[in-house]
Amino acid sequence: MTDVPTSVKPPLQRRFISDSAFPWLFPLLALLLVFAVYPFFYNIYLSVHEFVPRRRALEFVGSANWVKLFSDSRMWGALAVTLIYTGVCLLIQLVLGMLIALLLDSDDPGFGFLRGLLTLTLVIPPAVTAMIFLLLEDANFGVMTYYLQALGLLGSNPILANPSTALMGVMIADIWQWTPFMVLIFLAGLRALPPEPFESAVIDGASNWQVFRRLTLPMMSKVIAIAVLIRGIDLFRTFDYVYVMTSGGPGTATYTLSLYAWQQTFSFIKWGYGATLSLFSLIVILVIAHIYVGLTKLKW
Repeated sequence: MTDVPTSVKPPLQRRFISDSAFPWLFPLLALLLVFAVYPFFYNIYLSVHEFVPRRRALEFVGSANWVKLFSDSRMWGALAVTLIYTGVCLLIQLVLGMLIALLLDSDDPGFGFLRGLLTLTLVIPPAVTAMIFLLLEDANFGVMTYYLQALGLLGSNPILANPSTALMGVMIADIWQWTPFMVLIFLAGLRALPPEPFESAVIDGASNWQVFRRLTLPMMSKVIAIAVLIRGIDLFRTFDYVYVMTSGGPGTATYTLSLYAWQQTFSFIKWGYGATLSLFSLIVILVIAHIYVGLTKLKW
């Protein structure tokens, strides 16, 4: 039997492997153009136009939408709510995620199963999670409302009907669903740390807090920075929880920028102004992300 030359690829392998990346790159570029590049430039086009219902057509308005944006007090209020929502949720998810990750960072029997359970909340659609917590916080039969009132932590007003507690009521749903995401990222970082520095620190008599502050946190800094960046961008775009649970109310207590853009676009049929709000959101995210990456010295 003659040996097959090693330089000659079998027909089946030659069919799927190419020396050029272009055949595989083309469908990815096509998807990028259709679902990212085209919508982005169409949004820019819409931002200098406005839909006129009586004519059923777009009318060029120039910079009118942008002038209106910066003089819109409701938009600034929605931006403030969005920043508060993002900051508070991010801080709580960061702290809880790190604490839970430290607790689950073990090879003992059962801990692998517990780590697997964390993924269950991530597969639930955010709208379904929002509906669950809407029922839990209901004024008449909500379990969460009942126990908070029994403990004296909540007055007679329902959580989502009180302007001072409504935003926190929405945050609880977000924190419950997405804290496991932070836990999984931190666990991956903790499991990848070399054991030698920690063994040396224990031999030298360092306490658990000293090990965490002097070794774990510095070595996990890049992982924490990336996790905060990813969750921060996602939190800034939040829509599902607010729409299902409060629709922006009571008043404008939970009115986020994404909800305001959606309302202007689909409820008031102001396509141009809605596109302007979306582009403004993108600009804010890019500016904050750029500053954050510079401060944390992340390298991509």
